[in-house]
Amino acid sequence: MTGISTTSIHAADKLSRVSDVVAPINVSTTYKYSENVNDLVKAADRNPDDSIIGEHVYSRETHPNSEQAEEILGAITDAHAVTYCSGIAAIFAAFTHCNPKTLAIGGGYHGTHGIADVFTKVKNLKQISLEDCKQDPTLLSAGDMVYVETPVNPDGEIFDLELFANIAHSRGASLVVDATFAPPPLSDPFKQGADLVIHSATKFFGGHSDLLAGVVLTKDPKVKNDLVNERVFLGSNIANLESFLLIRSLRTYELRILRQSSNATKIVEYLTANQGKYPKISKVIHGSLQKDAFISKQMPNGDSPVFCIELESEELAKAFPGKLKYFHHATSLGGVESLIEWRPLSDSHCPPNLLRFSVGVENVEDLILDLEQALSNIHQK
Repeated sequence: MTGISTTSIHAADKLSRVSDVVAPINVSTTYKYSENVNDLVKAADRNPDDSIIGEHVYSRETHPNSEQAEEILGAITDAHAVTYCSGIAAIFAAFTHCNPKTLAIGGGYHGTHGIADVFTKVKNLKQISLEDCKQDPTLLSAGDMVYVETPVNPDGEIFDLELFANIAHSRGASLVVDATFAPPPLSDPFKQGADLVIHSATKFFGGHSDLLAGVVLTKDPKVKNDLVNERVFLGSNIANLESFLLIRSLRTYELRILRQSSNATKIVEYLTANQGKYPKISKVIHGSLQKDAFISKQMPNGDSPVFCIELESEELAKAFPGKLKYFHHATSLGGVESLIEWRPLSDSHCPPNLLRFSVGVENVEDLILDLEQALSNIHQK
């Protein structure tokens, strides 16, 4: 099988329409119909289930850059990819496609819970916890959804996907996995039984904090076709410029994600080894610190580049980002630059003393020295 670094550069070569080495930015919103009159079929005569992939008419439906991005993402993940204008749009599309009557969901991204609440409001979606469905799988029925985010946002806890796949499938339900915090090659939820996999491509696939995108992955080509057709009416196709930027980013994807993963693990190792030196740290949270037997199978090629720490107090956590030089205080994650966020600024459900780190590609020793100086001066106001 071709390696990720090769695939991410060459997977869409066959879709190139020009001689440019780099895919051009296609800004047109509309495309000429065929000059062959035999190709012109009235909308009323077309099968609504037929694929519109490759037939560019209007960019809300498809366009050259989005299809190139999907080709690359599909090749990287060994799946069929459908792109969206944001991660939350991808999540909404998965909910719409699955249309469950009962949703089993754990903690994680507050946007996902917001979508679930919208479905509860307009469709009376019943929400239960992951623990509920573990204790009593009969709460689920055919067509329902088990939604697992792993590693979970913000703290990075890893959940056993095979366990939840077995529960979901025993009841005819689907397992949908948000794997944004551990994209390939760090994890492949399909190997543990996922039916759909979601990524906020804004994060690690984008990697430069300059685009919004989401992707839903499936192993079933019919599901991809259905998702593409449904996306037409959700109005959530990824835009032209964002597609171009995503294609650009994917050319260096594997180099970035492996460096970010390695950097994060080294920083977590440093913090845990020196926790006695920095008593203001009350907790370090990262998947590499979990000892569950399933983790080596589920995360075989590295740890998430995201981790959290909790400090002794809310006051210290609020002040700490301002003491760092190389970690920008900002939300989001996955970019080449390291970020820190006093997480309560954007998430009303997390502890008030929680700091979330997204580790970039900088020299890891520089990042550790930066943390060391900040932790040494944490008592200063």
